[in-house]
Amino acid sequence: MRGLKVLPSGRPGRGRLYVNRPDGQAVAWYDRRANRISVLADDQREAVLAVLRPYLTRGWTIGPPPVPTPAELRGLSLPPDRDLAPNRPGETLLGELAYGSPGSRARHRMRQELQARQRTGAEVDLLEASDWRALHDVPLPGLGLLDHLLIGPPGVLAVRTVPGRRQRAQVGELLLTVGRAEPRPDPRWIRRAAACAARVLAAPVTPALALADASRVEVAPTQRDVLVLQPPTLTTLLRGTPATLKPPEIEALFAVARARPAWT
Repeated sequence: MRGLKVLPSGRPGRGRLYVNRPDGQAVAWYDRRANRISVLADDQREAVLAVLRPYLTRGWTIGPPPVPTPAELRGLSLPPDRDLAPNRPGETLLGELAYGSPGSRARHRMRQELQARQRTGAEVDLLEASDWRALHDVPLPGLGLLDHLLIGPPGVLAVRTVPGRRQRAQVGELLLTVGRAEPRPDPRWIRRAAACAARVLAAPVTPALALADASRVEVAPTQRDVLVLQPPTLTTLLRGTPATLKPPEIEALFAVARARPAWT
């Protein structure tokens, strides 16, 4: 069929490639993670293969779209305003900076927070090739927003991101200090956030702090239950953690977690 166009969807390197007619209607898509082409009309198979061939990797398969799993059906039934999956890292801060009118000091602090969340979010995105799922800006009743919720083979992590500002960070049992700034109660907060997430998901949730761009991170010996991460080593550390969840369990937890009503 003439005029077929290949359009990407999602973040570069991991989303689907859609094959569309000139009027915008999709006739097929290529799932790069599953290495599978789903064709909506078998008589268009050869035309679809012709336009997708430069993008295909060895071992690809082709056929009709697979039957959606129960978790996928739940995700498809969510209205856009109730689905947390499209949230970008720092989604709320992006809106406040674009449409709010904070003072100059507050705006500078918000930019630092946003950069830290985006830096951590970029590292988190790399994990999706290893069967991880991530949500950003998850609303927790009475606690505000959880920066990142990670669901992967080792389990579920509730992650709060802290700007390191290229200074030394000290993580204690109750407080966290960056440089000479006033201590922050982030360890206590993330424990409460993880407990809240565990109640919603009915699954264990590990509290974690991500120190973005800290020059050095020191963890007190008494601090044992909060996982401390640094974006440059985040993916290596989490990929090396023993697996406790299977892919269907990950998808089922993600389907529950992405629904905003589950949290509110």
